[in-house]
Order: sequence, then C-alpha cells, then structure tokens
Amino acid sequence: MTKFMKTLAAAAVTTMLSTTAIAPVAYATTATTTIREDTSIRPFPKIHYSQKALNDLRKRILATQWPEKETVSDTSQGVPLATMQELARYWAKDYDWRKVEAKLNGLPQFVTTIDGEEIHFIHIRSKNPNALPVIINHGWPGSIIEQIKLVGPLTDPVAYGGKAEDSFDVVIPSMPGYGFSGKPTATGWGPERMAKAWDVLMKRLGYQRYVAQGGDWGAFVVDQMGLQAPPGLLAVHTNMPGVVPADIDKATLAGDPPPSGLSGEEKRAYEQLLYTYKHVAIYKTMAERPQTLYGLADSPVALAAYMLDHGDNGSQPAVAVTEALGRRESATGELTRDEILDNITLYWLTNTGVSASRLYWEYKGGFFNAKGVKIPVAVSVFPGEQYEAPRSWTERAYPDLIYYHHAEKGGHFAAWEQPMIFARELRAAFRSLR
Repeated sequence: MTKFMKTLAAAAVTTMLSTTAIAPVAYATTATTTIREDTSIRPFPKIHYSQKALNDLRKRILATQWPEKETVSDTSQGVPLATMQELARYWAKDYDWRKVEAKLNGLPQFVTTIDGEEIHFIHIRSKNPNALPVIINHGWPGSIIEQIKLVGPLTDPVAYGGKAEDSFDVVIPSMPGYGFSGKPTATGWGPERMAKAWDVLMKRLGYQRYVAQGGDWGAFVVDQMGLQAPPGLLAVHTNMPGVVPADIDKATLAGDPPPSGLSGEEKRAYEQLLYTYKHVAIYKTMAERPQTLYGLADSPVALAAYMLDHGDNGSQPAVAVTEALGRRESATGELTRDEILDNITLYWLTNTGVSASRLYWEYKGGFFNAKGVKIPVAVSVFPGEQYEAPRSWTERAYPDLIYYHHAEKGGHFAAWEQPMIFARELRAAFRSLR
C-alpha cells in the first residue's frame, strides 16, 4: 500500500492540499539515530483494487473447504454452516465491491506520517466556520466504514434536521494495522500511542481546540487521550465507557456472584459483564497468539466467520451484525448485508486480519474498569452494548461528567447501526462546549 500511496498525480496534489494545512518536516531522534519524518498532509489516492484481486477473492470463496454442520441447533458452537454458506454464495456471485469504493472515493482522504507510521484518515470540513472539530475512532472488527454514515449529519446538521450551530469538522483515522493505514513492523502501537498520535494529527490539521469520540477500541483510545490530557482537547465522548469500580471489576473477572448492595441498574450491568467475560475466546486468541491466525489472511470465509462471531453466541455485539445478513436495505440506517461485506472485504483486500488483531496483544491494561480520566467526558449508553454503564458508576469514573444519556436504540456498533441517533448524541454531548 505504501507504493500505491506514492503514485499521485501532481494536479491531484495541488487540488486536494489547497484545503489542508501542511506541517513542516520533523526529525525524530533516538539515542543512536536521527530519522527524518515527512509530517506533511498528503492526499490519499483513489481507492481502486484490480479486477484480478477481486477475481482472486471470488475464486477463494468458491474453493472453500467446508466443515460438517454444527451438532447443535443454536449458535453455541459458532457461526452456523448454513449462515456462512449463504453469505459466501452471495459474496462470490452478487456482491459489488465497486459500490463501496465509489462511496469512499467521494470523501476527502489523506495520509500523514506520525511517529514513523503512515496514518490514513478522512477529513471533512463543515461549511460552518465555527464548527467544532472532532476525531472519531473505530474499533475491531471495524474500520472507517463504521463512521462514514456520520459525515453528513455531523458536518451539515441542518440537512438532517439539526441546527447549524451543532456542526462539526470531522476527522476519521484508520488505526495503525487497520484499513489503509500502515502496518506496524515493531511493537508499541497500543491505545496509549494512538492517543498521542491523534493529538498530533489534530494539531497538524490546524485544530488547537477539539473533541474526541470512540467506541470499542476507540473508547480505549479516547480514555487514554483523557488521561494524557493534551492542551486543546476539550472533552471526549465514549459509547463504551470504562466505568466499572475496582472491586466490581475484580469480582466480574473472577466470575463471582453479584455483591450485595447493588442497585437494579448496577446488578444488570454486573450480569452483562459476567456474560461478556464468559465469551472471550476469540479475543484471548488475538491477545495471546495473533500471529497464529494465518487463516484470516488465507481464506476469505475464515476471515468473515471470525469477524461475525464475537464469541457471544449470537447475543450482543454480534446480533446487530448477524441480523444484518438478512437485511437487503434499510431506510433508517440499520445495517445491511452489503455493509457487513463492505467491511469484511476491506479487511481482505488490505490483508489486515492479523495486523489488526495484534492490538489485543499490545494492550496490557484493564477493559471496562475506570481509568482515572479527569477531563470533561460525555457518555452515551446504548441498550445493545456489551454492558449498560450505570450512571452511579459513570459519575464516579468520570468526575467531570458533562453528559450522560441512554439512547433509545443501537448496540455495540452504534454509529454504524443507528447513525442518526448517534449523531444526535454527539450534538447534545458537546453542545455545552461550543
């Protein structure tokens, strides 16, 4: 992909850079070497994979060696054979990757080098000169495809029933190892380093005051941004908050019964956490042995099944994804079969199944536990999240809580599943900062 990024026409460079500030070249110094780093903002070329690559994908799908049918009538052994065979048939015969290429190419995309890694990102400025800049983080098994439905409602809220004063400038980066960003060749790219990189990116784009948003791994990144509290970061918004008190976190990890004295809301969250921790087999594999997942790079069907499973027996977060497999279209934003395949195909064509998995190996901290963030925080609780964060825990975890709200619909992939609801949440979450 690096070679691909550099084959740019001079005319395209001139046109696309006209709207973006160019930072000077910086020098990264180590104990023994001085490395020159190009910190300029460069246009990302139009996405177009060869027909040969798409034909190879179809050939591999059709050549899948299938196992026998599961021996149970539910999803407790994994994604059912019939589900995968029907998806594979559609993927090989009828799915059109060119549609998502066109959608992505309709958005302004750029690349810059931060801390030695090429970072790809979408950057859309609102027509409102007073728009609030926001950087939005995806997670696994996500990508920038998760967030592109938010672009219109956030940059042009009037066109979507909102108010002009709620406009955002939107930055959506691909995490290192994911999508069109570079793949780290050395260790160290965990959420902490990404948090620092996103601040560099926003400052490089000329934003001295901004907010950040994240779900899934993005929630870990914005928590780290909150801990680092770089100048200019006004607040963060999370839809997968880390708020579990230390004693509760220890008990859930141990699988203990709920402690006495929990409120009804806290007990529900406790039980949701117990369920989540009982279904983490695929995450443990990525956390302990990501390089062993060669099948994700060799078999499209293996990659698709792994990305559909989530280890939760068809509950959240997988339910929104598996339900989408039967949905051909949606007028209100719910996920469709093509959108699921858009994301899986992006992973396949960029060969990032393994490189994305290494993030689990990199991270050594806690998951849903309170991290100690002191800057302003906004929280949206979606009913289909892995656990619904109680207000009591949230207020303790984030002492400068500026917004807390239960959304009426949506799950783990909230921005992807319910983009209009998600956009309304972000407008309300940061309104007090404008």
